[in-house]
Order: sequence, then C-alpha cells, then structure tokens
Amino acid sequence: MNSPPPAGRARTGAVIDRLFGWTARIAALITLSLLIGILVSLTIGAWPAIEKYGLGFLTNSTWDPVKNEYGGLVMIYGTVATSIIALVIAVPVSFGIALFLTELSPAWLKRPLGTAIELLAAVPSIVYGMWGLLVFGPILATFVQQPLQAVFGGVPFLGALFSGPPVGIGILAAGIILAIMIIPFIASVMRDVFDVTPPMLKESAYALGSTTWEVVYKVVLPYTKGGVIGGIMLGLGRALGETMAVTFVIGNFNQLDSLSLFQAANSITSALANEFAEAGDGLHQAALIYLGLVLFFITFVVLSLSKILLAQLRKNEGTRA
Repeated sequence: MNSPPPAGRARTGAVIDRLFGWTARIAALITLSLLIGILVSLTIGAWPAIEKYGLGFLTNSTWDPVKNEYGGLVMIYGTVATSIIALVIAVPVSFGIALFLTELSPAWLKRPLGTAIELLAAVPSIVYGMWGLLVFGPILATFVQQPLQAVFGGVPFLGALFSGPPVGIGILAAGIILAIMIIPFIASVMRDVFDVTPPMLKESAYALGSTTWEVVYKVVLPYTKGGVIGGIMLGLGRALGETMAVTFVIGNFNQLDSLSLFQAANSITSALANEFAEAGDGLHQAALIYLGLVLFFITFVVLSLSKILLAQLRKNEGTRA
C-alpha cells in the first residue's frame, strides 16, 4: 500500500493552488479594467463631438476641419468596405491553403510551405503599403481597372462600380492588400484546427468511400467550426485595425461621391494616422476620438456576433437528422 503524502506537502499544494487561483482572477480583472478604462477614456475624449452631433455623426459624410464640421460616414464606409473585400478574398484562399497543407500536400512540402505562409505575417505593414502603392497599384490600374472600364463602361450599374481615374489606389486596392495581410493568420489557425480532427474520423469516412471534399465538408468542418470561425474573426479584427498599409493605398479622400471600387476613400485608422498629430484641442480632436470609439464598437459588435453564431451552431448540433 502507498503511504499518504505528508501533511506539510498537502498544505503547500493547497496554498499554491489558492495563490494560482487568485493570480488568474487578478489577471482577468486587470484585463477587464483595461477594457473599461479604454472605453471610458475614449468616451471622455469624444464627448464634445458626441454632445454636438450625437448619432448623426454616423450618417454625416461632411469632414471639413476648416469649417469645423465633422461626420464619420466616409471613414466608417471605407473601414467596413475594405474589411469585407479582404474577407471575401482571404477566407477562400486561406481555406484552400489549410486544406492543401492538411489533406493533399506531400509530407516533404508541408513544413516549408507552412513556414513560408507564416512568414508573411512577419512582414511589416508599412512594407505592404509601400509595395501596394508602388508596385501593386500600377498593375491593378493597368491590367484590371482599365480593361473593366473598357468592357463595362456603358453598363449602368457596373460602369459606376468600376469608374474612377486609373491610378491604382482606392477601396479595392486597400481590400486586396488587407487580404494578403490576413491570409497568414486565418490560414494558420485553420490548418491547426484541421490538424486536431481525430484521424480515426477521417479514415472512417475515407473507408466508406468519401472523397476528400466530402471528408472536409462533412467531418473536418463540423468538428472544427469553432476554431475556423475564430480564425476568421482574428483576421477580421486585423483588417479592421490595420493602419499604415491602408493609409498608403486607400487614397485618403474624405468624400463619398461614388460607390466605385476604384474610388479613393478613407478609413477610420487612416484618418487617425493622418490627422491626429495635427488636430488641435477642441472639436477636431474630439471627432477623431469619436471615430476611434466607433471602431471600438464595430470590433465589439463583430466579436459579439461571432459568439452568437457559435452558440447557435452548438445549439443546432443535436437537431440534425
């Protein structure tokens, strides 16, 4: 028979467990306090603009520091539009990368290819911005925008969608650059969660005659949907908060006179980067902080919706036939 542990060792273990528990609670409270502190400081800084414009700030497209009139619609539209374009491009590409690395790639290629994709995340955002402005922008204007304008110039809706001077900067260019930047994050998370799928489940599906796509669609994705959605939300958060790369290629134009994908626009982060250092105390600075507060709430709403979606998916798991 094993002898019971000494009383002193048991007491020491209980003290360490209690200390660890309190440390974890304190860390959680610090994180929550920082979040509340950021929200409160943004609200205080933006209060003059909130008091003057209220929620009308979100629907007003005028941004004129000379006349001291401010509205955030142009920046909000630019932020949301570029992030949506980035997700539309990045999610399918990331899914294909993760699928290839986990199901189709030869063993000798998995590690170097996965490392190369992850290295894209280490490239500074300003490098992406400079490359987008000097290299990608002219290519986009010459080989994409001009042919599209030549083909769809006379079509009522599509002609307006592709209109604008062929300079290679605008919402589409910013969205594509953002897509390139968030692909490493989404692809890495998808690859890791695909790898945690029990091999027995996949081998059983293959044994029943399933194709690779059927195994991924009916076995891997249902098993890893939480991680997949988490990876997509991680990429979306990076796209919403990216500053320097977007500032280089979006055009920094504070007017919403066209819904063209090639029209120069502005985003919340690029407006803050361009104007905050020069904004004096008063309404201009308060309006910029108001934009930061709006971006905070956009991110919060996106994360909340992702949590609701995950909860709904888990709720419906037992109702499938």
